[in-house]
Amino acid sequence: MKSNLIVTAVQQPCDKDRQSNLDYSIEKIHEAAAAKSDLVVLPELHLGPYFCQNEDHQHFDLAQAIPGPTTEILANVAEKLGIVIVSTIFEKRAAGLYHNTAVVFDKDGSIAGKYRKMHIPDDPGFYEKYYFTPGDLGFTPISTSIGKLGVLICWDQWFPEAARLMALAGAEILIYPTAIGWDPEDTKEEQQRQLDAWVTVQRAHAVANGIPVISCNRIGFEKAPDSDAGIQFWGNSFIAGPQGEFILRANKNDSTLLTCELDGNRSERVRRIWPYLRDRRIEAYGDLTKRFID
Repeated sequence: MKSNLIVTAVQQPCDKDRQSNLDYSIEKIHEAAAAKSDLVVLPELHLGPYFCQNEDHQHFDLAQAIPGPTTEILANVAEKLGIVIVSTIFEKRAAGLYHNTAVVFDKDGSIAGKYRKMHIPDDPGFYEKYYFTPGDLGFTPISTSIGKLGVLICWDQWFPEAARLMALAGAEILIYPTAIGWDPEDTKEEQQRQLDAWVTVQRAHAVANGIPVISCNRIGFEKAPDSDAGIQFWGNSFIAGPQGEFILRANKNDSTLLTCELDGNRSERVRRIWPYLRDRRIEAYGDLTKRFID
């Protein structure tokens, strides 16, 4: 990783049409570039409202090819501004085959790599298994001009195995584009427990692997189709250092840019005092490949 890396997480609403959302994201990318950022991360599926709140075959029309129209636009922005961009797109891979895919654009406008979401939820309001085929690219960091990026997507953030495998493969930062929020019918106490769990598990990935974490969420209430119900996306995007410490954190409501400088040498120093990778008992972990140990 570059010795001094400036990174930005864009916390934004995504409740408009595709063009409006894309224009907004590009505006924020320009602001990040003006702040000398090397890397900008956008929320999960930032091109439109979170369509997985119900199962509707017409939503498949939202998907697009990679490379495709949006990747061409973002590639041009990356090249023009000399900035690395992480975007998440509803990918149409083939007829009837769709993925939730993160695309990383390098500073020269090339597509440095893709990551297809591996863990796919299927819960009330998050019916992603209807739309997304689980990823088949594995937990492989994406090499860029600024370092190796361990890009994962939303539900992946709850699984320590995913973070660990990215770190073992050389990821220097863990990046989580996200679309997560509350059921407004839940109590305030339950909402706080959910938010605290979400923050805690990702900070723990930073601690356990000795690398920074960028978690980038959307904001705002998005109504489910043909219903008064919906999701209140809880924002709280944050950037944490390799000991899990908050560097920057957004609130639950505001559209904002989180921009900070990461010390590229700090992970090395942290791993020397907390050498988890050294002390792992890999010969005893075989049962992790089982669904459950009866």
